[in-house]
Amino acid sequence: MQRRNLLLGAILVASTALAGMPALAAGDPFKIGLILPMTGPFASTGRQIEAAARLYMAQNGDEVAGRKVELIVKDDASVADTTKRLAQELIVRDKVGVIAGFGLTPLAMATAPLATRAKVPAVVMAAATSSITEQSPYVVRTSYTTPQVTSKIAEWAAGQGMKKVVTVVSDYGPGLDAEKTFVAVFGAAGGEVTETLRVPLQNPDFSPFLQKVADAKPDAIFAFVPSGVGAQFMKQFVERGLDKTGVKLLADGGITDDDILNGMGDPALAAITGFHYSAAHDSELNKKFVADFASANDGMRPNFMAVGGYDGMHAIYAALEKTGGDSSGDALIAAMKGLAWESPRGPISIDPETRDIVQNVYLRRVERQGDQLWNIEFETFEAVKDPGKTGS
Repeated sequence: MQRRNLLLGAILVASTALAGMPALAAGDPFKIGLILPMTGPFASTGRQIEAAARLYMAQNGDEVAGRKVELIVKDDASVADTTKRLAQELIVRDKVGVIAGFGLTPLAMATAPLATRAKVPAVVMAAATSSITEQSPYVVRTSYTTPQVTSKIAEWAAGQGMKKVVTVVSDYGPGLDAEKTFVAVFGAAGGEVTETLRVPLQNPDFSPFLQKVADAKPDAIFAFVPSGVGAQFMKQFVERGLDKTGVKLLADGGITDDDILNGMGDPALAAITGFHYSAAHDSELNKKFVADFASANDGMRPNFMAVGGYDGMHAIYAALEKTGGDSSGDALIAAMKGLAWESPRGPISIDPETRDIVQNVYLRRVERQGDQLWNIEFETFEAVKDPGKTGS
């Protein structure tokens, strides 16, 4: 009984600490807790976001509104329980003003209740499941949502006269978001999704699913897979000869991730993708971003994770500037709502109702230029919101 009472007491103390975190005074350091997968299968996500965050600070300084900005990077290895523990430590012990990062949906979901109780903003720089921002009024997203991109791919496909499509998605949150959105939007435009195929997220083998596509003979296949396995998907698509049969390959842009695109080789040339960022985006701001990023990181090319991290840092800096250094959670969230700026990806803003990002979606083809492969944009859908969001 005594042990039970001690445990209950410890839980109460931790909960009270989260609920009553005092805002730091102006002049105290403003700390950003960046929680990322720096090891494990999604380490490239962490590497890209951390590099982008540090580049932003190098370009814009480490002081905002009289507050010294400190970046604290923690590795969650893509384990949700670890993400939650690290978030609590950052809030209670390190007294961060913002937690940020979140490479995958379960990681972002795990921290949302902590953000609510502590009234600390959580800036999602990567995870893409639509419902994440609905989990807490303190969540803001600077990456993208899967339905935001998928809806425009489906619209474009219908506009090109495609009538029958088979979807192939990885069986987890963003993949299911993509499947649901494509089926609904393509169907509303008069198309038919003849089959929906879901591939296990762990140890995926796409061959049997692609054989089903070959047997079905649709006009196109729509695919959503995590960026790390895009090369495997593309290789097996070509090995099945689907690129020679007239079946178009449509996909979320993660499949031709800029970070790994050059290593994919010719199979990547088969894809038409929709996405919110390409390292080949034709603007002076993006050219500088790509050049500076490569210079600071041994030639590494920034991808969509990097731009999510870079813009996440901008949102934090701009909000702190707007509040005059007031780092209370409510003040920062209010300041982030409605922010609008020019990003390396193009014009973006934070929807004041949903706290989700509004941005252009681009249709792209992979093209070889010299000895490099690039995602080349050929059509733009402007100022796209996440479809179906009602605000919160």
